[in-house]
Amino acid sequence: MSDCIFCKIVAGEVPANKIYEDDRCLAIMDVGHVNPGHSLVIVKPHLATVVDLDESLAGHAFVIANRVAKAIERSIAPDGLTILQANRPAGWQTVPHFHLHVLPRHRDDGVGLTWPAKNPPAEQLAGTAASLRAALAL
Repeated sequence: MSDCIFCKIVAGEVPANKIYEDDRCLAIMDVGHVNPGHSLVIVKPHLATVVDLDESLAGHAFVIANRVAKAIERSIAPDGLTILQANRPAGWQTVPHFHLHVLPRHRDDGVGLTWPAKNPPAEQLAGTAASLRAALAL
C-alpha cells in the first residue's frame, strides 16, 4: 500500500533500525519508543489486523516477537516485558498494518493500561463461550 509507513519501511523506501528480517517479518526499533529497546515486529504483506493473517503468518510473527523479547531480556534486562497487538482504532491501532509491540518495562515507567473488569454473571459468560465455540467450528 503506497501510503502505509510500514509498507514503505518493508520496501526500503523509509529507513529503519532493523533488528531482524526474514521473508515474512521485519523487526525494527519503534521511533516513538516508550522505553529503550521498544521494538516492533511487522508482517511484510500489507494486512491490517490479526484477523487478516493466516495462522502460519500469525504464528510466525509471535515466534519473532518471542525472539526479540529474549534479545531484550539478554541485552537490556528490563523489570518486565509487555507484548501488545492492537486492532482498529477502537482497539488502539494507530497504523493499519499488523504489528506487535515488544516493550521493555521498568517499575514506574509511566506506561499504563486501564482494565475495567466488568465481572459478568456466569450465565452471560457461558452464553458468550457457546457463541465463540460455534464460531470456531465454522
